Amino acid sequence: MQIRIELEQLVTAALKAAVEDGTLALETLPEPALERPKDESNGDWASTVALRSAKLARRAPRDIAQAIVDHLPENDIVASVDIAGPGFINFMLAPSALQAVVAQVRAQKADFGRTDTVGRGQKVNLEYVSANPTGPMHVGHGRWAALGNAMARVMRFAGYEVSEEFYVNDHGVQMDVFANSIVVRYLQLCGQDVEMPEKCYGGAYIRDIAQAILDEDGTVWVDADPAERELNFRERGYAAMLASVQDTLSGFGNSFDTYFSERSLYVPDAEGKSAVDRALEAFDAAGYVYQKDGATWFRSSAFGDEKDRVLIKGNGEMSYFMSDCAYHFDKLGRGYDLLIDIWGADHHGYVPRCEAMMAAWNRPGDLEVVLGQLVNLLRDGVPVRMSKRTGEMVTFNELIDEVGPDATKYLMLSRSSDQAIDFDIEVAKKRDATNPVYYVQYAHARICSILRKAAGVEDPAADIDALVAQVVPEDADLSLLVHESELALMRKMDDFADLVAGAARDRAPFRLTHYAQELASLFHSFYTNCHVLGVEEELSHARLALADAARINLAQALDLLGVTAPTSM
Repeated sequence: MQIRIELEQLVTAALKAAVEDGTLALETLPEPALERPKDESNGDWASTVALRSAKLARRAPRDIAQAIVDHLPENDIVASVDIAGPGFINFMLAPSALQAVVAQVRAQKADFGRTDTVGRGQKVNLEYVSANPTGPMHVGHGRWAALGNAMARVMRFAGYEVSEEFYVNDHGVQMDVFANSIVVRYLQLCGQDVEMPEKCYGGAYIRDIAQAILDEDGTVWVDADPAERELNFRERGYAAMLASVQDTLSGFGNSFDTYFSERSLYVPDAEGKSAVDRALEAFDAAGYVYQKDGATWFRSSAFGDEKDRVLIKGNGEMSYFMSDCAYHFDKLGRGYDLLIDIWGADHHGYVPRCEAMMAAWNRPGDLEVVLGQLVNLLRDGVPVRMSKRTGEMVTFNELIDEVGPDATKYLMLSRSSDQAIDFDIEVAKKRDATNPVYYVQYAHARICSILRKAAGVEDPAADIDALVAQVVPEDADLSLLVHESELALMRKMDDFADLVAGAARDRAPFRLTHYAQELASLFHSFYTNCHVLGVEEELSHARLALADAARINLAQALDLLGVTAPTSM
């Protein structure tokens, strides 16, 4: 059990006892309200319950605090209690309480800190990246790939049932422009004197697709029916680009449960109705559809949107918003309790109409939109605009190829999604403490090296868990872990469960990067101040157990971020 939870139970028991014997007059027991003191010298935990109960109890906060302290049950986790200031209750933990954390981490291993109380089995559809299949992924897409996957991992660890989804925008004008761009490049490669239209995709990848078609089919499409040719090229180009996106994401460690095609929203089901039809019917049945100027409108202003929105244009063409409505209606029909979309910050103006959409279907609050800021790509502090290889934008693939998936993920996740990221390529490639991912991974590898040395094994590929079983007895005397560096490391590990629960609840996996760096720093301090090997055998065993617990916890934090934990570097 977490120390915080045990302390909360003690404070609650003290409050209850004080009420029962008449010391305090409270109709309902307040929450214990524990928090970490800003100044560590004030203790390990502090409670503000006395301050918050003053009006209810009609007593001075310090009197309430004293009553709580006087009624604390006997326990073996609190070493001392102090009442400070206007009524803060500061708890100093007994070393044995922190030492128990080491045993808990080593017993639970990858499940340490896992909970089902935050998500409670809630079914979540998490949709992210969703790049158009008309070109390679850019660096901004990479941030959403890292964020979405880490968010899914953290939320699953906290009890949510998460399905990761990629929405393929394969319907609409952009696909026609894409197809026409390939056609023009193909004709140029066949010696035809044609110019690229003003509205086109002009990247080198378009020429590559056209060249592949020419290599495969020759010039047969030069004199073919233009409509047939455009359809053929669109489908082949689409397949090539989607495969490229999927390969990039797979290599980055993403594993989507669903690639959902926008086109499928317009395909009739067995009853002859498409997802678009059914979404429109749901709006109409709720009374929020009307006709004006030959178009079909959704009365989104009824739910706080600044104006009503067009669903079907006067020419019969579906609006982009209509597709989005159909898509979200389809997701609701698949039984999800909560929909989460990750969008770029430039879509912030689109959120109110989507919230209105959900409210019209009597599902207000069941859509969360996470807006993310841009990635500023730098090289030694200088902005990078173009790829040296192609002279065009730097693609996500190029970034991964240069710095690796681990460094890319970690740095993409190093800040909250609502903050822009300055991603310096040269920093990401460094193999020293200035590179945060290297710093954390090195701490994990260093622990593995210590464990190998303790076992007299030099092979970097040796099974670490097997070695641990050899060098750390199950009954290692953890009571010997009393050095301040040891206590600080154990204290940090005890924070893990709360940290993950909060990160899942707030959709904030970036907190894990900060935690991992702090844990790595505390381990390095411990190893500097406390000799693990070459000391009395029982003390060495205890410190090896602590090092092993830190290894497990570091690996957990990295895994929740989708980053590997190397055993050697």
